[in-house]
Amino acid sequence: MDTEKIYSKFGAYYIADEITFLMGIDIRFTDHLARRMINRVVLETCTGGGFSTISLAKYAKHVYTVDIDGLRLNDAKKNAQIAGIDNKITFINNDVLSKEVIKLLPEIDAAFLDPDWAVTGIDHEYRFVNSNTRPPSDKLLNFILLRTPNVTLIQPPFINPEEFRQLPQHECERLFLDGRHELFCLHFGDLAKIIGDSEYMIITK
Repeated sequence: MDTEKIYSKFGAYYIADEITFLMGIDIRFTDHLARRMINRVVLETCTGGGFSTISLAKYAKHVYTVDIDGLRLNDAKKNAQIAGIDNKITFINNDVLSKEVIKLLPEIDAAFLDPDWAVTGIDHEYRFVNSNTRPPSDKLLNFILLRTPNVTLIQPPFINPEEFRQLPQHECERLFLDGRHELFCLHFGDLAKIIGDSEYMIITK
């Protein structure tokens, strides 16, 4: 893995493989999103390489991050040590939808949900309803809303936003990098700055 590409995307010489690099969100986006989490106790799902975790921990009071993949979690722990912020993060190796995880968590103030876009290919259809992310985005959101009303949910840019219309009141933020739509971010509860659509753009060229 090209270390300079890792530095450019995530802001440091972290550990990443092709998958965690591809799935990880650019630090300029994660820092933007993490500012909504100031002084909160945050649950994060799908840790991956820990890049979003590190941004969240800069602003949050504490981050509890859950990933079903132990190898990824080990890399995320090392990356948090590189960032010098591991004391603000608790790593949990489990299925976030399991009852065991809920028992391990304290009361949380907010959640950052970034399910894996597990299925790809030219015939693949991204969707929110009956989601095929891992874990399923619709099921995950409903599950976590029982714990806190303050949720940020990351979604692929390919989904028809009409699928979000039946959700509780939220802000639907589109993130753009050099004019290219990169992500949908749905913000619920206190994390929503407005109710409706918003945009955040990064221009590098």
